[in-house]
Amino acid sequence: MTLPLLSCVEVDSHGPARGTVIWLHGLGASGHDFEPLVPHLGLGDIRFVFPHAPQLAVTINGGMVMPAWYDIRTLSRSPQRESEQDIRSSADRIGALIRREGERGVPPERIVLAGFSQGAAMALHVGLRRHDPLLGLMILSGYLVLEETTATEWTEESAGVPVFCSHGTRDGVVPHERGREAFERLAKEGRPSRWSDYRMMHEVCPEQVADIATWLTERFDSLATP
Repeated sequence: MTLPLLSCVEVDSHGPARGTVIWLHGLGASGHDFEPLVPHLGLGDIRFVFPHAPQLAVTINGGMVMPAWYDIRTLSRSPQRESEQDIRSSADRIGALIRREGERGVPPERIVLAGFSQGAAMALHVGLRRHDPLLGLMILSGYLVLEETTATEWTEESAGVPVFCSHGTRDGVVPHERGREAFERLAKEGRPSRWSDYRMMHEVCPEQVADIATWLTERFDSLATP
């Protein structure tokens, strides 16, 4: 059964879109979460798409239903920590948004997939398993999910996709070391990746936003004129 397209907040480009950023929010948030950052990024010819995650019951929050890309069953490190079924279902729905951008004239190689926290975990999961690679992945306070499947599921086609990884050194929600582990795994595999951290908690800070703006500008400036 094909699931309906995720509802999204969109900030459209001024004129034809040169590219698109699809930005996934964290657990319990919404597509409005990072919308206010767009004016600070200086990318007027880029479309920003901020999807709302599905409503799911989240075990670690007492089964409360909230926006979530997948259920988190336990905070301990184990293969059963996250719901694989939810992850793969959300991955399919994110893939549908990428296909829609193609229908609107922006192919995958002109798309950056970004995310924060749980959304960053999904961005890594989706972006490194694609056979039609994206322009880049932006991973904010993220980590790897379904780690046991990466060896067989990360594609050769995605091997050259640049990945921007950043994390707060004082993060009490997703520990700094989990983000660093994800980056080191990418580096070990020879995938082009960049690491930066900031004296902050589970959030974004002005210095990081400036670095995001620079990195996104570099990625889109690397494109040939459509």
